[in-house]
Amino acid sequence: MRRTAVALTLLTALSCGSFVGSQAVSAASASTGGGAGRGTNILVVGIDSRAGLSAAEKRRLHVGGKGCNCTDVMMLVHLSQNRRRASIVSVPRDSYVEYASTTATAPARRGKINGAYAVGGGPLTVATVEKATGLHIDHYLETGFTGFEQTVNNLGGATVCTDKPLKDENSGLDIGAGRHLADGDRALRYVRARHVNLRPGDLGRVRRQQRVVNDLLARLTAEGALRGPISTARTVRTLLKTVRTDERTGLDDLVRIGWALGHLRADRTEFATVPIRLFDHRVPGVGSTLVWDEARSAALWKALGADRPITGDTRIQPVAKNPAPTDPARFAVRVDDSDVAAALRGGGFVVTDTSATAPPQRPAGPPVIRYATGQEENAATVAAALPGSRLQADPTLDAVVEVTVGARPVRVEAVTFDRNVADGAPVTADRLRCAEASAAAGAARPGGAVEPSGRR
Repeated sequence: MRRTAVALTLLTALSCGSFVGSQAVSAASASTGGGAGRGTNILVVGIDSRAGLSAAEKRRLHVGGKGCNCTDVMMLVHLSQNRRRASIVSVPRDSYVEYASTTATAPARRGKINGAYAVGGGPLTVATVEKATGLHIDHYLETGFTGFEQTVNNLGGATVCTDKPLKDENSGLDIGAGRHLADGDRALRYVRARHVNLRPGDLGRVRRQQRVVNDLLARLTAEGALRGPISTARTVRTLLKTVRTDERTGLDDLVRIGWALGHLRADRTEFATVPIRLFDHRVPGVGSTLVWDEARSAALWKALGADRPITGDTRIQPVAKNPAPTDPARFAVRVDDSDVAAALRGGGFVVTDTSATAPPQRPAGPPVIRYATGQEENAATVAAALPGSRLQADPTLDAVVEVTVGARPVRVEAVTFDRNVADGAPVTADRLRCAEASAAAGAARPGGAVEPSGRR
């Protein structure tokens, strides 16, 4: 049983919503279709509810307001039949899907996938995921705000990292660039933030959740915290206080799942987010939703159903000829050559032509792309469109990227921006971890250090 806690740690950390109390859910009775398939599928959810939280707890966790009694976080964990690979797929809460029927005569109903819980609890959530993915769910787990917070504290904290400062008033997140060891409260803010100043929305939040889970498992393994049977048993008892399972998921199931997950190499653990086609699909009475990319999401579920890896599958994540890290339509570029400005504008860039003030004598060499601090990715997008150009940091600039064209002939190429690549492309755990060489841990910031309370 020494690896059981690895599985439980993963499943607990994946669920970053809010706990709503005990509710037994039978995946078998809830299922409306799909066969047993290959491997094991575990649906892990966190529920957005403030029920049972005191005013002090709401203030501490920064979860004021009214909960929706819906799933705030949803992840599908697929463990391969041979127990040598795990694929963890995040399902954004605003995914627009058709719910499973509550009765044989009930009309079809569509909405955000997180709303299935409010309509029919865990059973309808399971059935809706099965309907949307075509996969059979073998086990169901749920937890919440306080469960996540307590688990992180009991395990000695969680690693959070970012290459740029992140701030979100809604979740209370406010951390500097670097690698931090956070307590449960601050880790919760990190995984819940949806309005950060860098790539706002669910996909960025989901990637942060995946990174926390990945680094938590890596750190616990490296520290040997799960090595002995006594320490593992303590961890299991602690985690079972914050995680609810369906009636078909017993301790023996968690032992088998945990043993398999605990033996996986980092390059055999995959993280991904369902590919999205429309990021702000407005539906009357429902609001802003996310629409899955039909072909790519179907390829994802088919790969899991066939027990195949999802990383490296070009049907799930096509390889662009000339990928760009940011959307060229979302930042400004100044170009001092009219022909190059027109070509970039034709490629989707927002361009201001400054050729009227360009020097009569062009400098030798290729185009020079100047950018301010914080504009590195935007500058890289421009560089992808201007092969052979030179990048030059310039702290005197504002948020505009400037291009100075030289005497050398310029070739302008089309670029492809895919937000799914930036925030949710399939990636193995060894590529998702926080860099060990990042800046100092959270102890360097007031209140950033963790005070472990349960792991011994």
